[in-house]
Amino acid sequence: MITSTSLKKWLVFLAISLLAVTAFAKDNAAANRLAVAELPREAQTTLALIKQGGPFPYDKDGVVFGNYEAQLPRQKRGYYHEYTVKTPRARNRGARRIIAGGVPATSGEYYYTADHYQSFRRIKE
Repeated sequence: MITSTSLKKWLVFLAISLLAVTAFAKDNAAANRLAVAELPREAQTTLALIKQGGPFPYDKDGVVFGNYEAQLPRQKRGYYHEYTVKTPRARNRGARRIIAGGVPATSGEYYYTADHYQSFRRIKE
């Protein structure tokens, strides 16, 4: 039988748990942000090119990013576009990318990955 005292204790526990989860989510979201000044110099250059609409040094810059890894917020296909961030001494495009959401030049929604889509950090402007 559930008493009013045990129900009150359970509700207090539930409320505290929800507050803790919310605080963790906010801290985690803040930890996953990256200021433009914290980006590698090559990523800052790529971001500037995205905002001015190019020209881009790699043929695949601007192609649709499928978000198959589901690391970014879910959007319709075609919402995200990827851009190469030059990797010093790499013989190919390397692993670094900036992913832009919406209209790339103006959306303000940019994500940086240094490990070829394994993890992302939101670029904070």
